[in-house]
Amino acid sequence: MNCPLVSAILPTYNRAWTLENAIDSVLAQDYPNMELIVIDDGSDDNTPKLLEPYKNQITVLYQENKGVSAARNLGIKKSKGEFIALLDSDDAWDKKKISCQMEFFFHHPDALICQTEEIWIRNGKKVNPKFKHKKLSGMIFESSLNLCLVSPSAVMMKRQLFDIKGYFNENFTVCEDYDLWLRVSTTLPIFLIDKPYTIKKGGHKDQLSNFHSQDKFRIQSLVTLIQSGDLAPDQIQAAKKVLKKKCIIYGNGCLKRGRKQEGKTYLSMGSSV
Repeated sequence: MNCPLVSAILPTYNRAWTLENAIDSVLAQDYPNMELIVIDDGSDDNTPKLLEPYKNQITVLYQENKGVSAARNLGIKKSKGEFIALLDSDDAWDKKKISCQMEFFFHHPDALICQTEEIWIRNGKKVNPKFKHKKLSGMIFESSLNLCLVSPSAVMMKRQLFDIKGYFNENFTVCEDYDLWLRVSTTLPIFLIDKPYTIKKGGHKDQLSNFHSQDKFRIQSLVTLIQSGDLAPDQIQAAKKVLKKKCIIYGNGCLKRGRKQEGKTYLSMGSSV
C-alpha cells in the first residue's frame, strides 16, 4: 500500500487544558505520512505557549475568533493532503486510527468518506452510547435526519469531497457537522469501520452544545436542504417529516421559556410543512 499524505485538521479555542492530549495522539499515529494543522481560533488562554514546543512538528494557523466551522475550513484549505482527517481538541485518536482508515480506502478506492467507531468518555468515565446514536454504514441520509450520526473526530475523507459538497457552514455555531454530513449523505455513502479508534470526550463545561439550542440550527439546515433542489422526492418527504417535528418541539420550548413570538413563528413553520 502506498502512503498518500493525510492532513489532520485540529481547531481549538481556549482548550489548553486538553489540547496537548489531542496533539500527542496525532503525532503518535503509526501511519508514516501525515501533517498536523492546528488552528488557534483566537484563544486567550495559554494555548500559544503550549503550542510552542511543537513548532517543528506541526503547522499552526491563527485567526480571530470566528468559530469552529471557520477554523476547520481554514485548515482544510491550507492543507496539502490527498486525505483529510478532523479532530476536535477535546478528543483523541488511537495510534492505529489513520492507518486503519487508509487501509479501508486502499481496498475501497471509490469511497470518499468513512468514520471509525468511538469510545465515549463522559466526565472521565466510559459510557455506552444510546441506541439512537448507533452508527450505520452506507446510505445513511434518512437515519441522520433526527440527529448527527457522524463524528468529526472519527471521520476521514478524500479532499475532493469538499469540492463536491462544499465546506462547513460558518454561520452555524453548533450542528455544523450535522449540516455537512446531511449534504454529503444525500448522494454519497458514509462508511463505518467497526473499530473504536476514536476517543470522544464530553461532559465538560465548555462544550458548545451546552450554550446553544441544537434544534434551531438543525431546523435551518433542513429548510435550506429542502429548498436546495438537491433531494429526491422520498428524501424531501423524510426531511419534511423531521422538520415538522423539530419545529413543534423547538416552538413549544420557546413558549415555555417566555419567548412567545419566536415560539409562535416556529409552530407556524411546523404546521405549514
